[in-house]
Amino acid sequence: METFRKGGALNPESNVQFGEGGAGTFSDGKLNTGTHDKRMFWVLREFAAHGAPESVTYDAKPHIGTDVLVDVVRSIREEILALGGEIRFETRLDGLIIQNGALTGAALTHGGQAETVPCRRLILAIGHSARDSFEMLHGLGVPMERKPFSMGVRIEHRQTEIDRAQYGRERGELPPADYSLNVHLPDGTSAYTFCMCPGGKVFAAASEAGGVVTNGMSYSRRDGDNANAALLVTLRTEDFPGEGVLVGMNWQREIERAAYTYSASYRAPAQLVGDFLENCPSTGPRSVQPSYEPGVCWGDLRQVLPARITAVLQNAIPALGQKLRGFDTPDAVLTGPETRSSSPVRILRDETLQSAVRGLYPCGEGAGYAGGITSAAVDGLRCAEAVLESLELLRHGNL
Repeated sequence: METFRKGGALNPESNVQFGEGGAGTFSDGKLNTGTHDKRMFWVLREFAAHGAPESVTYDAKPHIGTDVLVDVVRSIREEILALGGEIRFETRLDGLIIQNGALTGAALTHGGQAETVPCRRLILAIGHSARDSFEMLHGLGVPMERKPFSMGVRIEHRQTEIDRAQYGRERGELPPADYSLNVHLPDGTSAYTFCMCPGGKVFAAASEAGGVVTNGMSYSRRDGDNANAALLVTLRTEDFPGEGVLVGMNWQREIERAAYTYSASYRAPAQLVGDFLENCPSTGPRSVQPSYEPGVCWGDLRQVLPARITAVLQNAIPALGQKLRGFDTPDAVLTGPETRSSSPVRILRDETLQSAVRGLYPCGEGAGYAGGITSAAVDGLRCAEAVLESLELLRHGNL
């Protein structure tokens, strides 16, 4: 990742989206969730037991930080190995073996060598960016449907300005201020902020060659100069430009490739808020220095993003400025595109949490059943319990 951020080559097999800890490792380690499932507290205690601060078990907005989360995930991996589990790095799932409607095996590739592993139960936790897996599953006839999701940009302000807006003064000993905003516009469209990173960075999250993707992160101390957040437009399935289960996924890819073409590199297209609202291309920064690595390409985001998104942002940014003073300051930086907020598909499952392909358990954010680290972990526990139930090892909710 460090090599790519410094301008090196993208590795499609190992990047922000695919690697130990998945996309969550490089998206700040936020553990707050709207999930009220009792399993959530077990998840938080496990994070604390593996090196996260004890405060994650009681904070309203628990946060680990990418720098700490890397070690937490490594500790979890080591416990899995100590308990007899096996982890196969650099191994890709290329196919499923299905006989009479039931799973019997998984086709893998490791180091260029193909292997078929006998498998009658598979928890399929592929993440929201596993496009080759979505295509493979669709080709096999695994029931899926397109689902609503959101796309937009990252917006960056000086952290000191967010502190003043939220605290009314310099923050002093208080933590860096955050925010969570949304607006419903008169025409029925809506926009909101997501994954707000106080003192954080906008960073490169591409997973396919020839595409630009942005995301945000912060370290545990949250001591960077800028605050950033995703500024997303809610998209309904009827907004998608076409038909078919994978149309949303292909729309993401089209936008990411347009951004790469615009910058002729993995630099991200960027525009000042003031210029965007005046429909004027930007030529450089003012008081807010963009944090994105490997760098930005100043210009016009309307050349990259579809009108369905830019039209909503045009009206949403001033409206959000009414809710948070300075949000619409002309010097703020918009960097895009932010396309990977959640999965563009849902892999269907029944009350046993299995697909119509028996033995296949679609799980987590990639399958369309979670929206963050904690909710995905809870869904993973539910799927694990369902597998145990199928093996008649679970009785009355207790192991």
